[in-house]
Amino acid sequence: MSAARSLDPWRWLGVPLVQVLIATVLFGIPLRIWGLQLPEPLFAMPVVFAWAVIRPSVLAPFGILIMGLFLDLFWGGAMGLWALCLLIAYGILLAGRHMMAGQSKVMLWVWYGMVAGIAQLSGYLFIMLDTKSMPSLTAVGWQYLATVVLFPFAYRLIDMFDDADVRFR
Repeated sequence: MSAARSLDPWRWLGVPLVQVLIATVLFGIPLRIWGLQLPEPLFAMPVVFAWAVIRPSVLAPFGILIMGLFLDLFWGGAMGLWALCLLIAYGILLAGRHMMAGQSKVMLWVWYGMVAGIAQLSGYLFIMLDTKSMPSLTAVGWQYLATVVLFPFAYRLIDMFDDADVRFR
């Protein structure tokens, strides 16, 4: 277990935000290995989860908005789709934050999986309403699985900053 770091906004908000943007661009490279393309996980989800668990913040929703709009621009989707889905997830996490406090890593992973599912289900429904057609359930399932596998990154971020501000414990 590592010692808690200081809770400077650039450390727990800015650095992870930039890392998400870089990871999204790197995984967006059209590289195929044996005919398979790299998965397109929702790299913003671990950061959204960690930000809600670490502490409530006025800056976090703006960071989530930036990440969501970047995802929409980068993937060519409807403007505001991922921003809305990620903000829905963040709101749910803030509402259930008191229930997550002190939970084990496995339970936090379950929470993460549920909220990631809600975010992706929201995106699926919004895309259906926008395009009036159903996106591929297989593609959404693979994206969900790839996103759930990213939980250790959320847990690492939580572990680094969770005890930095005792006012919210």
